[in-house]
Amino acid sequence: MAIKGFKRKIKLLEMMTEDEVESIHVATLDVLKETGVKFESKWALDFLKKNDCIVDYDDMRVRFPESLVEENIRKAPSSFRVKAREEKNDQILGGNTVYFQNCPGMKTIDLDTFEPRPPTKSEYCDYIRVLDALPNVHGLSCYPYFGYEGVHPVMAIPESLAIKIINSSKFIESCYASNCEIFNIKMAKVSGIEILSGSHASSPLTIGKPAIMNVRRMIEAGFPIFVSNGCVYGGTGPATAAGALTVGNAEILSQVLLAQLIKPRTRILVFEVTFPMNMKTGSPYFGQIADSIENVMFNQIWRKYKLPIANGSVGLGGAKNIGFQSGYERGISCILSALSGANLIQFHGHVFGELSAHPIQAVLDDDIAGMVGRFIEGELVNSETIALDLIKKVGPIPGCYLNTDHTRKWWKREQYITKVADNLSYDEWIDGGKKNDIDYAKEIMDDIIAKHKSLPLDYEKIEEIGEILKEAREYYKEKGVL
Repeated sequence: MAIKGFKRKIKLLEMMTEDEVESIHVATLDVLKETGVKFESKWALDFLKKNDCIVDYDDMRVRFPESLVEENIRKAPSSFRVKAREEKNDQILGGNTVYFQNCPGMKTIDLDTFEPRPPTKSEYCDYIRVLDALPNVHGLSCYPYFGYEGVHPVMAIPESLAIKIINSSKFIESCYASNCEIFNIKMAKVSGIEILSGSHASSPLTIGKPAIMNVRRMIEAGFPIFVSNGCVYGGTGPATAAGALTVGNAEILSQVLLAQLIKPRTRILVFEVTFPMNMKTGSPYFGQIADSIENVMFNQIWRKYKLPIANGSVGLGGAKNIGFQSGYERGISCILSALSGANLIQFHGHVFGELSAHPIQAVLDDDIAGMVGRFIEGELVNSETIALDLIKKVGPIPGCYLNTDHTRKWWKREQYITKVADNLSYDEWIDGGKKNDIDYAKEIMDDIIAKHKSLPLDYEKIEEIGEILKEAREYYKEKGVL
């Protein structure tokens, strides 16, 4: 048993010809062979040299033979299962299944002013309960928030992971910093789950030591990993989508190769996280169609490589509040990502960039995810859905289909019923207090927080997690950072 997700049954969207895809592939191999990638780890340099890569120790740069790259791409599984706390929430990444997870946000927001502020621990726990309850959130990302009021930054990741493990039985992704993966892995094993963590490239063409150590520890623990690019094109990559994609692909493929050399058949999810640069400000230009173009191109290329694909920038827009701009930025990017081959889409809950998030937004986003999922699952066309015998029986006016068994059976399958959109007549809307989508979403959020209970974690395991967190605090105190 595994969580259903959405099964994509329609033809995949393509932006490039086969020759154009091949030209980016060839250019990527050239970058890996001639330019190389910087690995900021003596262990990684020694390991890659031992495995037939060309290593320049002076500038910590590794160059990769084409045959070695292509050989190791083929070793990575095209689909794989990941284990949640509750078996029904396991995911099978790859193929034509599409899953959604929440997007990152460093802080929460005030719904009256939309200004960001740190969440309390209680607000963090409540947000996890909301994500656990929403039907189209299939797993939890590294966030929703990076810590909460009162937690030291060095403990933010392990403390946050503990909250997610205790308050949700869905599959969980985890971050890394300051060796916290040592404690993350321990908590996951105590809880009987797998976590997904890995490596973000430092563009251009650099893999930092913390990322390398995290990948190594995750693989040695037997867990799946993600590997990510990180270009801001026009800044840390070329200003063109094709150029940024070439840099980003080289970053990812170098990490795929390292992982497969450490342990062949390591489960890998490839993560696309790139943005255009706002040339007026120098910051990432969130919510632009250029980002969706990059996602579609990335997905088309990685379908060729046959590895599970994640799009990490889909839910990140430029709006500072919950409204029209936020809706169109997210809706457009979400449908394009799903149509072009993504298996995992980071989407729910973000308000602006990676800086803010809120459960109200996640509730609203769940309707978008549901509509997109309904679309990509396509339409069933057969004798029953054509309903020729029924059409003949009902005939012209005064014929009616409302009272037929066929309508009772099929209308819910055909329609996706939104939970937060206003679908009332004007009279009903006025009589009902003129509620808007945020009003409906707040009612749903409050109801979830009051009533939803995830599968409880055994008390003994909660105690063990507490001991691991205590061990982490002692570790950081000895290091002088806590």
